Amino acid sequence: MASVTALPGAVTEHRGLDHWMRRVLAELAKLRDSPDKDTVHDLRVAIRRCRSVGAVMAEVDPNPLWREMRHLPRKLFRRLGALRDAQIMGDWVKAHGAENDKLRLLLEEHFAAQEPALLKDATRAAEKFDQRTWKRLDRKLRKRVRLVAPQSLAAECLALERLEEAKELHKNAVREQRPESWHALRIGVKKFRYTVECLLPERYQTWSNDLKHIQDTLGEIHDLDVLLALMHEKADGTVPELLSEWERRIERERNRCLDQYSELAMGKTSTWNTWSDALPQGQRANAAGMARIRATARAAEAHPRRAAQVQGISMAIFDAFRSARVTPIFRDRASRRALRAAARLSGLNGKRGELSRKELRRFLLGQPAPPGWTRENWEVLAWTLRYHRGAEPDGSRGGLARLTEEQQQNLRAGAGAGPVEVTRGFSPHPKSSRSGIGVTPEGAGPSAFRSVPTRIDQAQNQDETGNYPGCGLS
Repeated sequence: MASVTALPGAVTEHRGLDHWMRRVLAELAKLRDSPDKDTVHDLRVAIRRCRSVGAVMAEVDPNPLWREMRHLPRKLFRRLGALRDAQIMGDWVKAHGAENDKLRLLLEEHFAAQEPALLKDATRAAEKFDQRTWKRLDRKLRKRVRLVAPQSLAAECLALERLEEAKELHKNAVREQRPESWHALRIGVKKFRYTVECLLPERYQTWSNDLKHIQDTLGEIHDLDVLLALMHEKADGTVPELLSEWERRIERERNRCLDQYSELAMGKTSTWNTWSDALPQGQRANAAGMARIRATARAAEAHPRRAAQVQGISMAIFDAFRSARVTPIFRDRASRRALRAAARLSGLNGKRGELSRKELRRFLLGQPAPPGWTRENWEVLAWTLRYHRGAEPDGSRGGLARLTEEQQQNLRAGAGAGPVEVTRGFSPHPKSSRSGIGVTPEGAGPSAFRSVPTRIDQAQNQDETGNYPGCGLS
């Protein structure tokens, strides 16, 4: 029953966020002139794509504009959804019931009485939609969406995260076989599809047919579940024999849909395996996770050059501690990676509307850990950003008390290796020059000397946006 209209050129043309935000305004104008079923559907699809991309970008970019964009059309989207569901289920009942079927007539009467009110609510919400604010958001977000360039490592990271979420929902749905689980899977597949469409257009050319087929099939399963619940409500024991017949009819259709889904999504040749094999794995997945972190750094930092210098200094201090064998923590690769990420995220301040360190810590804790990161390491990173300045944190109070002793030790090590601690326990090295800074831990031998370049490593900090035109935020 549910379907997604295949628009001309959708397979070959990359349609990003700006396209769909403009499409929302175009479909709004059509809805006012002719509120037919196709227009209602197309407007919902355009809004859903915008909100899905906004949810993905909000994982990388803490700017509140993403939340504003997702919130603005929410009421209109819900009104359109209620109208669309009534239209679809009404059509299905007409197509599958006999003309003199009492339950069919009862449901047709229900939908016929409901649709005018739902249409009125939808058109009223469309009239109240703030187009001026939507256009302002379009102008601003078309710049911020460039933080994650199409086909980049950061884009692959976000798609991989959506895929892993959908795969977990797939496992739950197959195991539980409950309508709620299948509906959750349907939403997860939509998020993955729209993420790939916006951020990995080349992959979408190959995957679009399977993604659409799976989404349509799961949509039909959901519509049948909703229709069956409505039939139980409306029948109310007056036509039990007809209700049993409709239950069998719906079950047959639902089983057909489940068989179609199984053909695509189960076994060694399943689409899940195909998609997983094409997205980053192993070391490339770790690199994609760091690319996502760098995208967040570009979004939040007020001083990118300083952040790049901070990263170089911090890593040299960490390596000096490792050479001096101060503690096993400094020989741990995960700790080094966490410090590298924390240093990359350090070039921010809250004086011009950017996030403070405390706000950035909250933001990171609210996001899923990137590929290659455990939740524990991700939490240490967030807390390191919070405490890389000031007095040593008290692990017995506040949110830190939830961390294990090992996590707290890693936190203190990472915060203590930050650049603001250079003057504690370190002295300038005679080899220091205008092109770098030399540091040696007190009591360590000459082999612990580290020379820290003060110039930015342009090759690393250029990141994925270097080959994508117009990626600046100004």
